[in-house]
Amino acid sequence: MNRRHDIDALRALAFALVIIYHVGMYYVAGWHWHLKSPHDAQWLQWPMRALNLWRMDLVFLISGLALGFMRGGRSAVLRERGRMLRERSKRLLLPLAFGMAVVVPFQPYAQGVANGLVAPGLGDFLLRYYAFSAWPAGAFDGWEARITWNHLWYLAYLWLYTAVLVLALPLLDSKWGQGLRQAFVGLRGARLVLLPMLPLAVYALTLAPGFPPTRDLIHDWWLHAAYFTLFLYGWWMGVDAGLWNEMKRLRYRTLAASLALMVAVLALVATVPSGPARAFVRVVAQAYLWITVVAVLGWAHASLNRPWPWLAWANESVYPWYVLHQTVIIVLVVWLAPLALGPVVEPVLLVAGTVCGCWATTALVQRARWLRPLFGLKPVPPRYPSPARQVHPPVHSA
Repeated sequence: MNRRHDIDALRALAFALVIIYHVGMYYVAGWHWHLKSPHDAQWLQWPMRALNLWRMDLVFLISGLALGFMRGGRSAVLRERGRMLRERSKRLLLPLAFGMAVVVPFQPYAQGVANGLVAPGLGDFLLRYYAFSAWPAGAFDGWEARITWNHLWYLAYLWLYTAVLVLALPLLDSKWGQGLRQAFVGLRGARLVLLPMLPLAVYALTLAPGFPPTRDLIHDWWLHAAYFTLFLYGWWMGVDAGLWNEMKRLRYRTLAASLALMVAVLALVATVPSGPARAFVRVVAQAYLWITVVAVLGWAHASLNRPWPWLAWANESVYPWYVLHQTVIIVLVVWLAPLALGPVVEPVLLVAGTVCGCWATTALVQRARWLRPLFGLKPVPPRYPSPARQVHPPVHSA
């Protein structure tokens, strides 16, 4: 099977959007984040909301694709399920544990100091943090648990969905499961645009009111339902030529529909008051989510399926960048904020500094064999063949 360069590129670009989004969270007015800029901007809510409605759904769909590539064409025997779960546990839980212990702690420290509920002094904070000491209410996000994973919640959620899917392989490989998959990859035209959206709309109507997003793993039933469904869609679609060609064929129409629905959602959010009418807004938002994902996949297949020179580097770098980026952002915020550089120079330096900080640290990680597994990388650097000779399926890190 020829390597699907578009999926490799889309994965890298999807995580780049996550980084840009987190920089934006520092500046968007009215939205909670760990630190907030005095140069907050109300207008940022609109592009941030438009992106937020589908960005992580796309990431989980791509993660489902990755698990399907890892499995290949083998049957769902017990040994294979154990191998898949062990491999994914090593690539997900080890970076999660290391990230929570080493990479993330500066984030709650900076937030606690900014909130006036943690005394300055990183060393003293870490001694209390590693001892699981109690914190004042609201000191930092996750203070109730006395420790936090902040942006690394994705790794815990992805491991959970991977475990559920791997354990369900006998059912998914059954005649019923294969029939369901064939029905999904056989969707064409309006059915592809409408039918996969229906479960997402049901979740939004039934689960969203009682289970708003928490990212604490335990109480996140709405997000679990939505993200696992997208994860399963990615597993099902794989590299099915017919489905991908259909998304490519529909790309102009789905892009137009996505833009129209984006305008509709933003207008409805601004004008529809809370109450029963919000149910309609949630349904329109789910339609926007799914049609945008279909449009992105179709355009990626049409435009990105080629051996880009940067793909080998991106595949090797995207996981460490994800683990590092939010801490790099917050370190730079703590350094830059006292300089009062203004609402133009500061964000430019913040983005540039985040890119440079992630790039430089990742370069060190890639060269240190003992660090590589802690950031989700294989112990030995992969040897990339020339782009023209890449014929194996991609094996993604997350």
